[in-house]
Amino acid sequence: MALSYKARRRWSLVILLIGMPLYIVAAVTLVNWLDRPHFLLELAIYVGLGIVWILPFKRVFRGVGKADPEAEDK
Repeated sequence: MALSYKARRRWSLVILLIGMPLYIVAAVTLVNWLDRPHFLLELAIYVGLGIVWILPFKRVFRGVGKADPEAEDK
C-alpha cells in the first residue's frame, strides 16, 4: 500500500520529532552498557546505529523535500 505525499510528509515529521530522539536515547543507553569501549569501536557502533535507524523508513522519506507531485500547477 503506497502512502500519499501528504501522509509521507506527516509520518516523516512524526519519525523525526518523536522517533529519532527515542532512538538516540536507546543508542546511547546501549553504548553505555558496554562500559566505554575503545574510541574506534564506539564510533563504529554509533555510525552503524545511525545508518540502521533509517533503513525501515527509507520509503517514507523519499521525495518529501520536493514539491507535491499531485498538486496542480498554479
